Amino acid sequence: MHSPLAALKKFVADLLLWSLFAGGLAASAGAGVVLDGTRKDVATVVGTVVALIAGSRIAKKPRIKAFLSRPGTLWFLFLFNAGAAAAMYVTMDGVKGIIGAVMMGLVSLGAAGGLVSGRRKKEEAAEASAAAEAGAVVSGRV
Repeated sequence: MHSPLAALKKFVADLLLWSLFAGGLAASAGAGVVLDGTRKDVATVVGTVVALIAGSRIAKKPRIKAFLSRPGTLWFLFLFNAGAAAAMYVTMDGVKGIIGAVMMGLVSLGAAGGLVSGRRKKEEAAEASAAAEAGAVVSGRV
């Protein structure tokens, strides 16, 4: 059984991780409102890196990982990010639009890769199950 101290430590660690993620997103998105020039660029980059690192740690947690690997979630991520990439490319000018579209396109392709690998795993499992049943029929177990 888990001790109350271990549960408290896990809660504090999770709270810190989610706070870093939200703070990094806020810094990367809102730096332009508060800061100017080089300080704005530095805050945006640092916020992006903090959010990326915290988000990748959060994504490794079992419940989040299970949610992100569901086919419905992967389809949503694929379609939403592909649409966002196309919208960014069309609506934003210059390098920012191209970079944004490429990054969102990469996220969309990552979700598509998850869909393809999930389909392959299902097909391999079905083939293994069929082979096991065929082996059982041949050996006279069924």
